[in-house]
Amino acid sequence: MRARYRGSWFGLGLGLLFLAAGAGAQDKKLVLRVADSFPAGHAIPDYATKYWMDAVAKATNHAVEFQYYPAEQLGKAKDLLSLALSGVADIAYVGPSYVSDKMPLSAVSQLPGSFTSACAGTMAYWKLAKDGILKREEFAPNGIRPLFAFVAPPYQVFTTKRKVDSAKSMEGMKIRTTGGAMDIMVRKLKAVPIQMAPPDMYESLSRGTLDGGVLAVTSVLAYEFVRVIRHATIGENFGSFVGTYSISEARWQKLPLDVQKAMLEAGEATVQRTCALMDKNEEGLFDKIRQQGVALNRFPEAERKELEQLFASLAGEWAEGLDKRGKSGTETLKAFRAALKERQ
Repeated sequence: MRARYRGSWFGLGLGLLFLAAGAGAQDKKLVLRVADSFPAGHAIPDYATKYWMDAVAKATNHAVEFQYYPAEQLGKAKDLLSLALSGVADIAYVGPSYVSDKMPLSAVSQLPGSFTSACAGTMAYWKLAKDGILKREEFAPNGIRPLFAFVAPPYQVFTTKRKVDSAKSMEGMKIRTTGGAMDIMVRKLKAVPIQMAPPDMYESLSRGTLDGGVLAVTSVLAYEFVRVIRHATIGENFGSFVGTYSISEARWQKLPLDVQKAMLEAGEATVQRTCALMDKNEEGLFDKIRQQGVALNRFPEAERKELEQLFASLAGEWAEGLDKRGKSGTETLKAFRAALKERQ
């Protein structure tokens, strides 16, 4: 009788021990909040964000868990850098154009006429952001570290009413831009630049307070601009857009080394995967908007040459303007062009 009594207590003790071990394992799970501004159906969450989170979770045997807040649930696109620094988000989508006062040099990847594919622009930018001048002069001073990044395929001009097939055809139009070099370009085309994030554009387009925008075709579909857009250029490069998913350096330093390693490795794979998918699917996206009533317009050869000359002068003007502000514009432009040549 006494032996059975002792055995019962022994079994109960083991059970409590296993329960405590299980609770300890749960306590060790690292839960991180990821925030961005992309709506459901946008390519970036599918190509990049969700892929990266899944890769990190698998690499850490699910010791890391993510809570994902898309579509500006935690804050506006322009505020996500601040939210990462304050700890409201652990990892945030940081579009340098939304914080151009803090990250003006990153606009080098958005200069019109610079490259012809997403992968060319992405890999050149990533080199500078990960180990080069942008890491030293933009990410580190702002207290953040990029985990992965993308540069969109060359942007086109999308308009609600007017056909754009020459530089002159843009005169007087109110065009959405991302700021920086794109503002300079639009002014040179004698149009009016209006900085605005995509989530805020639909009402302006539908009311006519915007005539169009310089955008990626994937945004035209994801934000349902195709309902009001009627014309688009194709085959040109009116600039691009760079986005990063970044973590504050303070938060990064608190992560276990194995988690840091998993994030970095997943980031490298995500960068390459994202740009490849963007390039691969670009043609199909243009076919899709054409089927929904958007006319695709190409510039005549003479007009293209005029644009190329304008864009070449714009890059130098952009760099010189930053130099005068004490920023390394010319050095960054040279570094970006050198990185692009490595891809050729």
